[in-house]
Amino acid sequence: MLTICICGGGSLGHVIAGWLSARNHAKVNILTNRPEKWNYEIEVDTPDGSVLKGKISMISKYPEKVVPMADVVLLCLPGFLIKEELEKLKHVLPPNAFVGSVFSSTGFFFEAQKILSDNQPLWGFQRVPFISRVEEYGKSAHLLGYKNAHNIAVESVSDEEKTNFALLMQEWFERPVKLLKNYYEASLTNSNPLLHTSRLYTMFGGENEGKVYSRMQLFYEEWTEEAADLYIKMDAEFFSLLKVLPVTEGFLPTALDYYESYDAKSLAAKLSSIEGFKGITSPMVKVDDGWIADFNSRYFTEDFPYGLKYIWQLAHKNDISCPNIDKVYVWGMSKIEK
Repeated sequence: MLTICICGGGSLGHVIAGWLSARNHAKVNILTNRPEKWNYEIEVDTPDGSVLKGKISMISKYPEKVVPMADVVLLCLPGFLIKEELEKLKHVLPPNAFVGSVFSSTGFFFEAQKILSDNQPLWGFQRVPFISRVEEYGKSAHLLGYKNAHNIAVESVSDEEKTNFALLMQEWFERPVKLLKNYYEASLTNSNPLLHTSRLYTMFGGENEGKVYSRMQLFYEEWTEEAADLYIKMDAEFFSLLKVLPVTEGFLPTALDYYESYDAKSLAAKLSSIEGFKGITSPMVKVDDGWIADFNSRYFTEDFPYGLKYIWQLAHKNDISCPNIDKVYVWGMSKIEK
């Protein structure tokens, strides 16, 4: 049985650890800053009412104790922790271990290629494999939903090894796995890095710079035509970039196609009516006279420096005109830097 080392103790780390060990797909080691909080047995309940009971092989905060024996390493971490984690791992990684991320659009491949050996096998999911939530940290979690299929990218190995690894992930996660053409297709998305940042700019930037709201705003249910229009313009610039990159044409739908819309008005109506988005609030904090932007929120600290940044850098590297992405990115980064 192969060994996987899961790095990080978030909800996805809990669920994947329980899933793989309970279903006898792999031995599971955990690398976490809070090893004392973890049990060696973990329970994960599923949408069909069953409970998976998994066993963790090793738990430690020291990479040298849980990483060197791993065949697969999986980072279940937010974007701002990826670089730091890779720096911790690079001296103890087995040269043939496949190092990956549970979600690739927060910069995993870009950072891993800078930090790790050129020959280190890399892989990553385009989208997370499960919808998950922790019940009791280190002990139990909820598997709330599955994907029908998974897309992954694999780099730095032969085509045969890429295919074999995709088949292994298909076996482990029990869903069809499609092998993407390259890491760009896993890393670049017009979802959160454009969706969130366009809304944030129109709420808190431009004419609304410094605005104090009388109440907490709903992020999606009160989506505006202005935000939808900016999202569409940023999306068009993003697709101009994709045209010059070595990606498969059509591997991503445009924002309008994905949300079955045809202009800013219909897109705003669609985003404000999606059932799963209802009740989601905006990144705001209460002050004496109302509500203002919370620039410490992960909407800012993740989506600008570990999402939109890579799109912005690639656009400039390839001489793609992107005035709307420029405007939003520079504004967002100025707020974080302050």
